[in-house]
Amino acid sequence: MHKSVLILFWLIPLLTSGQVGYVQEGNASIYDDSLEGRVTASGERYSHLKATCAHVSIPFGSLVKITNLDNNQSAIARVNDRGPFVPGRITDVSKSVAERLGMIGKGIARVRIEVIDNQGVKLEPKVEAPKNQPGDAGKVAVAAQANETKSNLQTGVSESAEYFSVEVQKQIKKGFYLQLGSFKEQANIFTVLADAQEQFGKRPCIQVLTVSNERLFKVLIGPFTSRADAEKAKQNAQAKYQGCFIVEIR
Repeated sequence: MHKSVLILFWLIPLLTSGQVGYVQEGNASIYDDSLEGRVTASGERYSHLKATCAHVSIPFGSLVKITNLDNNQSAIARVNDRGPFVPGRITDVSKSVAERLGMIGKGIARVRIEVIDNQGVKLEPKVEAPKNQPGDAGKVAVAAQANETKSNLQTGVSESAEYFSVEVQKQIKKGFYLQLGSFKEQANIFTVLADAQEQFGKRPCIQVLTVSNERLFKVLIGPFTSRADAEKAKQNAQAKYQGCFIVEIR
């Protein structure tokens, strides 16, 4: 009986840490430069340029707001790794996140973590974020050289890219939508949009939000004429987009 109670109390933090609104305070540390390019627990390679972090239990793809309690500076990061496994530390952050938090030169800071979105989709990024953003024109072609590897003479890093054709239109349609994921980095969005359109036969749309002065992109499929139709789509999507859920726009 006592063992069951102890196990239950041990599991409670793991079950609740993925919920939106979950808050935790503790120490944060910075990824060492030697880890650049290493594969994280999610399968994605670590890059100091990306706004990512590690946590022992928050689901991969979740977005968290990290606040430095010493200077009140904050940043939004995506969980893509497990750790740190050091007493008192609750997260490891990439160098870009550490810069926003004012941690560079200190190494460790007292922080507060808050889960702001837990519906992210774990994907290995395939393309770099486009330099040119779509403007007011109705159609914009975003192209990257496809199926070709280039040698970077300075860094020795090879890159590959794909072509994406993007048609941009503002729209607000009422109905039921299936939210596939939330992203902070635009590089992930294009792959999801292409895969989703192929799977559902519908053109996905993006909801753009601003959280703590940073952009957040939510990928939606719809609208569906009824919740029942949205539920059917959700069942078909669960295998690939774990944690997807239905939203209603009125």
